[in-house]
Amino acid sequence: MSNDVGIKSIGQIAIAVTDIYRSTAFYQDTLGLKLLFEVPTGLAFFDCGGVRLMLTTLQGERADHNTSVIYYKVDDIHQATKALKEKGVTFIREPQLAAKMDGYELWNGFLRDPDENLVAITADVPI
Repeated sequence: MSNDVGIKSIGQIAIAVTDIYRSTAFYQDTLGLKLLFEVPTGLAFFDCGGVRLMLTTLQGERADHNTSVIYYKVDDIHQATKALKEKGVTFIREPQLAAKMDGYELWNGFLRDPDENLVAITADVPI
């Protein structure tokens, strides 16, 4: 079976936390992960061996935080979106710019699997 969506690796894993400040300190100071950046809406991003780890306070629906969200990395987020839509997938949030980084833009889009788990596709788009 061909992989016309183009998934090549896991780009990010999100973990829901109740206290962003306490959790940021734990992951940075206790576990020793490198803090990449923070977003004032209650997000902190770390590097974990080349995979981004995102700590998030409750964003959106509570049901979306009953499990971790895996972000599947693709080279071309627009092609991946097209391929998924051709397979009948409905996006709950179309891919959009999430953050401007040094040398690239981080794009994310969200959909659900058959069990209603939140799934993300992500791409680092060179600028």
